[in-house]
Amino acid sequence: MSNIKPDLNKFRDRMDKAVLALKEEFAGLRTGRANSGLIEHITVEAYGSTMPLSSVGAISVPEARMISVSVWDKAMVIPVEKAIRNAGIGLNPITDGMTLRIPVPALTEERRKELVKLAGKYAEQQKIAVRNVRRDAMEDLKKAEKDGSISKDDLKRYETEIQGFTDAAVKRVDETLKIKEQEIMQV
Repeated sequence: MSNIKPDLNKFRDRMDKAVLALKEEFAGLRTGRANSGLIEHITVEAYGSTMPLSSVGAISVPEARMISVSVWDKAMVIPVEKAIRNAGIGLNPITDGMTLRIPVPALTEERRKELVKLAGKYAEQQKIAVRNVRRDAMEDLKKAEKDGSISKDDLKRYETEIQGFTDAAVKRVDETLKIKEQEIMQV
């Protein structure tokens, strides 16, 4: 029996990526303040393909309730404006030449509750991703034990270690969600 320790860090890294993905999704969730993350993920039909908004213009936040997009090509102003309107985030850009000014209105209580539900949905998706990584890790470990590369005792120890990674990642997802909920509900 060759006792080679399996690389459990690759599973921890995959779990960390799920938490990171959640933070990126949360950046696009609207709070009461202007944030370039609200529109960075929006895709625009440009030059026969779809590309992120940041590829066709410069995004800035000149003040607390305003986002500005300076479009580089005059032909792209209308497609960018349409993409922002149709993104479903409740923003209506005002065109001023090749610059789009996007006022960020204050959120209503009802809209805040909808955003909290959406944040919860995002968090649940990432928890599922973390659990899928755990399942993959457990399958790999069981296979290694069956092949004889690790002992039954090692299997149990590694399973406990993987469960620890999983619990830590789920806890970070919950903490991130709690912070985002507070941020959204803050008036």
